Amino acid sequence: MDTGLTTLAEKDILKHLTTAQSLVERATVVIKSDSSKSKTELAGTHRRFVSTIAAKPSQSSLNVKIAETIQNIAPTDGMLSIAQHTLLFRLRRGLAVALAVKDVFARQTNLESLSVENKSTPLSGENARQFHNLLAAASFVTAFTAASFIVQTIDTSDDPTSDLPEPVFSFETPHEALKHFLYGIDQAISDAPDDAQMMARAKGFARAMLEGLAQRRARFNVLDSFEQNHIRLDADDFELNGFDIRDRGKRKKLVMNFKKPNEVVGNHIAKYQATKLAKMLMAYDFDKQLNPFVDLGGFLFTFIGDGFPGTGKTTLIQMIAGLIKDYCDVANYPFHYENFGVDQISSYQGKSGQNCKQFITNVLDPKVIGFGTVDDIDQIAAKRSDDRASAGQQEITAVLMEGFSGANTVIRGNCSFGMFSNYPENVDDALRQRASARWLVDGPQTQDDYIDIFALLLGKNHSIPLGDHDMFAAQEIKKAVATAYEKHSKPQEEALLRVFERFGQAHGELKTLKDIGLYLYDIKQAEPRFTGRAIKNITDAVKMRAMDIELPDEWFETPEPFMHKSYDEKRDMIASLRKPITLETIQQEVNRYADSEFRYTDKSDAAAVENYIRDQRVRERAAAEIAELKQSGHWND
Repeated sequence: MDTGLTTLAEKDILKHLTTAQSLVERATVVIKSDSSKSKTELAGTHRRFVSTIAAKPSQSSLNVKIAETIQNIAPTDGMLSIAQHTLLFRLRRGLAVALAVKDVFARQTNLESLSVENKSTPLSGENARQFHNLLAAASFVTAFTAASFIVQTIDTSDDPTSDLPEPVFSFETPHEALKHFLYGIDQAISDAPDDAQMMARAKGFARAMLEGLAQRRARFNVLDSFEQNHIRLDADDFELNGFDIRDRGKRKKLVMNFKKPNEVVGNHIAKYQATKLAKMLMAYDFDKQLNPFVDLGGFLFTFIGDGFPGTGKTTLIQMIAGLIKDYCDVANYPFHYENFGVDQISSYQGKSGQNCKQFITNVLDPKVIGFGTVDDIDQIAAKRSDDRASAGQQEITAVLMEGFSGANTVIRGNCSFGMFSNYPENVDDALRQRASARWLVDGPQTQDDYIDIFALLLGKNHSIPLGDHDMFAAQEIKKAVATAYEKHSKPQEEALLRVFERFGQAHGELKTLKDIGLYLYDIKQAEPRFTGRAIKNITDAVKMRAMDIELPDEWFETPEPFMHKSYDEKRDMIASLRKPITLETIQQEVNRYADSEFRYTDKSDAAAVENYIRDQRVRERAAAEIAELKQSGHWND
C-alpha cells in the first residue's frame, strides 16, 4: 500500500524558480495543427469535426506570454489585481514545484544517471531507449504535478461560463510539457471577462488536463514506483498521492440536525455498527495517512442500509454524522460530510459522472475525516440493464462502482460511504455488492420500541404520565445487539432457511471451514447473485466482528489518550483488544449477508409478479372495452 511520505524541501523548489519565471514571461511552444480538423467546435463539446480525408499536419511556433495575458484581463489598470497576482504567483510556483517533483522521479529511477551519461556522450542502443522512455514519463509527472498544483491551490467555486480548449500534450521533455500546459492556460483565460472567470477557467483547464493525463497513464509502464509516493508541501497545503486527482475546493459548512444514539429507536445492529464506525474513523493517522483498522482488518469502507419508508434511515445518517463530528471537534480534526442526491443528476452528457467523481474525491481527501452518503440510491444510480434510465444515472453507477472497488481505489481508513434505499432490489447487483456491510434498517419492532418512539416524538410539552415503563431501556445497545446477532444463527428468510435445513440434514452442524465452504456453495446454487464478491464481503464482516471491540469512551473524551497518539501506538492499543474468530460468528455473518441477498431477490420477484398481474388486468380490461365498441359499431369511428 502507498504509505511512504516525501516532504519537498524549499531549497529544491527555489533552484527551479529562475526557470519558472522565464517560462511565465515567455515560453516558445511548437503546436501541431491538423488541417483535417475544423476550427469550429461542436456545440456543447470540446471536440471539432474531423474530415475523413487524410492531410499532413502542420507545425506553428507560438510565443506564450502568460504574464501579459493575465494583466490584459483588466487592461485599464497598470497593476495586477489580487486575483491576477495570485494566479501568476501560483503558476510560477506550480512550475517550480513540478520541476522539483520531476527531480524526485529522476532520483527514484535511472533517469538521473542516464541524464549525466547523455551529457558527456550521447546514449545509444538499449540505454537510449530507456532514457527516452524515462524522459517521457518524467514529462508526464511534471505536467501532472503542475496541473494538480493549480487545481489544489486555486480557491474558486465558480464554473467556467464557456467551453475550454482541449489540452495539448507533449511528453518530449519536462520543459516542453510545462510549455504546453501554459499554452492551454493562456488559451483558456485569454478572453475571460473578469477575474472570477479567469480563475474558474484556469482551474477548469487544469482539471481537464488531469483527466486527459489519467487517460494516457497506461502508456507509461515505468510509473508504477512513483504511484506509491506521497509527496507533501506543507507551505502550500499541496500534496500528491501517486496519481490520485485531488480537488480541495471550498467546502460548504455542515448544517444538519444531529441525533443522539438514544434518539434512534430500534435498528439495533445498524446503530451498534454506526457507533463503532464513528470511533473507528478516529483511529486514522494523518501523518501516515493510514488507519490501524485497515492494517489489522475490519475497517468498514462501504455499507448499504435498506428498509421500508419511515424506518429511520435519515435519522441513522444524522446520528452517524453527529457522532463523527463530535469526536472530530474533540480531536480538532477537519470533518467533511457530503450527500450525493438527485439534484446532482445533470442533463448534460458527462456532467453527472463529473459531479459524482467530485463527491467521491471530496470524501476521500486524506486530509479530512470524511463521511459520504447516497440516499435513495435506487433513484440515483441505475441498473445497467435498465433501458429507461437516463444517461446521467448510468454514469453515476459506473463512477460509484469504480470509486468503491475499482482498480485505483485506495482505502486509507479516513472515510466511509453509506448507501441507503427503500428498494435495494432496484440497485444494480454489482454496485450493491460493492457494499461490504449490510444494515437492515427495520425501525421499531417491539412493544417497548413503540412506547419509546411515541414518547420521544411527542416531546415534553404535556403532563400525561409515562406509565409503568423504563424509558429507553430497550435501546441499550449491548443487550439489544447480542439478541440481534443470536437470531442470525439461523436464517431469517424462508428461501435461505430451506437451504440451511437441507444442508443440516445432509451434513449436520457447521464444524469446519470445509462445512462453511459447502454451505456457501449450496447458497450459490439457490441464489446465482451469491458470487465471489459476496464471500469477500462476508469475510470482511467476520474480520470486523473480530475487531468488534469496545474502544473505551475515555479514549475519545480528550485527544491525548488515543486520538493524538502515533500510528504504531494506536495500532498496538487496538490490537490488544482484538477478539478471536469463531464458527458461531462466521455462521451468523454468512446468514446475515445471505439473508439480505434473498430478501432483495424476493422483493424483486414480488415486484415483477405485481407488474405482470397489473399488465394482464390492463389487457383484459382493454379487450373487454374493444369488444363493447365493436358490438356497438363504434370501433371504426
